[in-house]
Amino acid sequence: MTTAVEDEVEASRAPLIDHLIELRSRLIKAMVAFVLMFFACFALAKPIYNILVWPYVLAVGSPEKAQMVYTHGLEYLFTQIQVAAFGAGFFAFPVIATQIYKFVAPGLYKNERQAFVPYLVATPVLFTVGAMVVYFLAMPLLMKFSVGMQQLAVEGEPAITFLPKVSEYLSLIMTLIFAFGICFQLPVVLTLLARAGIIDSTFLREKRRYAIVLVFIAAAVLTPPDVISQFALAVPTLLLYEASIIAVQMVERRQAQARKALGIDDE
Repeated sequence: MTTAVEDEVEASRAPLIDHLIELRSRLIKAMVAFVLMFFACFALAKPIYNILVWPYVLAVGSPEKAQMVYTHGLEYLFTQIQVAAFGAGFFAFPVIATQIYKFVAPGLYKNERQAFVPYLVATPVLFTVGAMVVYFLAMPLLMKFSVGMQQLAVEGEPAITFLPKVSEYLSLIMTLIFAFGICFQLPVVLTLLARAGIIDSTFLREKRRYAIVLVFIAAAVLTPPDVISQFALAVPTLLLYEASIIAVQMVERRQAQARKALGIDDE
């Protein structure tokens, strides 16, 4: 006599061809969402880029002073295409993540599906928080530092003016947003590892000194070669590491309560 769990697994089984058809359907829906968002963002590429330029405007004081250049005829067009692709990935992510979840969910137990949903919500939220840290903290600091290095023309010395290219500025802010967005997933990754029994809160506390070193190495690799952006990424990531320890402890308590309810001895 099969158990309820075995019945649930059996009901979720499907031939390989059905899985491939389902995968194709999910990929098409995700691609359609990305393409629609791409054209919408391309139509609004200039306003979106003007929003991304705000940290530079803040650094120089006014839009009139925030001059930027492009050095070949199609550079600004290619920059707008990059802006559209960047925006499409950002705005289409909820649809893409939902399609991934709907494809994976039938192969999970009911309790696993319920446990997976919070991480599905936390991932874009943490990525957005990371992007906001870039937009409101890291980029303004970096731009103010760059503008402050300008040299006024005086007798015997030439003027050295900071005049960013549109493509290089976009590349910089996109790199920082992706770097911060990825590093801000640390609580999600560590709590998932804790649920799988790979790590625990004791392990995280004992390896804190190694984590600090690895975080600064990752910040040096993922960000441009300047101290400001590296520290702007490393410090919040270390705070998230400490928050992850608390989150893992909560996972451990819930698992202990579940084992106690089932009468399972921890020893």
